[in-house]
Amino acid sequence: MADAVILYGIKTCSTVKKALRWLEEQGVEVRYHDVRKDGLTAALLEKWSGVVGWEKLLNRSSLTFRRLEDSEKQDLTEAKALALMLDHPTLVRRPVLETGETVTVGFRPEVYEELFSRNG
Repeated sequence: MADAVILYGIKTCSTVKKALRWLEEQGVEVRYHDVRKDGLTAALLEKWSGVVGWEKLLNRSSLTFRRLEDSEKQDLTEAKALALMLDHPTLVRRPVLETGETVTVGFRPEVYEELFSRNG
């Protein structure tokens, strides 16, 4: 695959571990970006939101989201959600896989198979 493959997540996330293991088993060269340690940028979040939508990107079931003040969780708009994700990178649903202009959120082996068979 010509495009760089970047997987965004956090090391302790079991789904991120599964995705990394799957990519390794398939021989896909991947660069890992730890969102907690390495952070995110507003431009990157806006790009992802433009591709997958902010609602899919925001992990409302995360412990981080549940710990937010009620006022922060109410009346969410794209701008408010992206600002929250920028301040709290663990609010991003994981993993986010970027291959060129393609962005996928979460890990499902069949989605990855489709993606890499198309681009491989």
